Amino acid sequence: MSVTDTTERSKRDRTYSITELCREYDVTPRTLRFYEQKGLLHPARRGWTRLFSYRDRARLQLILRGKKVGFALEEIKEMLDLYNLRDGQLTQLRIASTKMRERLEALRLQRVELEDAIGDLERTVVVVDGMLKEREAAQPKAANS
Repeated sequence: MSVTDTTERSKRDRTYSITELCREYDVTPRTLRFYEQKGLLHPARRGWTRLFSYRDRARLQLILRGKKVGFALEEIKEMLDLYNLRDGQLTQLRIASTKMRERLEALRLQRVELEDAIGDLERTVVVVDGMLKEREAAQPKAANS
């Protein structure tokens, strides 16, 4: 067995405390417990202590990435759970690819809608600022009358 194999095996055998994962991924213990409750993470238990595996850590990375781009937890769970089908991950990859393409299209549409909203708001700010300037300019004249 090579040094690389030994190092990789020791990484995979390592466990992580809730504190370590919270610190590494900037999440709260409550978040990790919530993901556990939803069946997204499966830490081992030693008494009251949760021990997260290398696999849990990888799943947490994927969960956070999925949430960042707007996937619902149910969608993330569905994609992650397909890993266990023993078909070389073909089903998982196909479904993930489809869902990701759909999400990408939705985000592109949101970007267009956001650009429109920003443009509308910028134009409105110009109008309101112009009205404000007019009113402020007229104010001292009214006070002197």
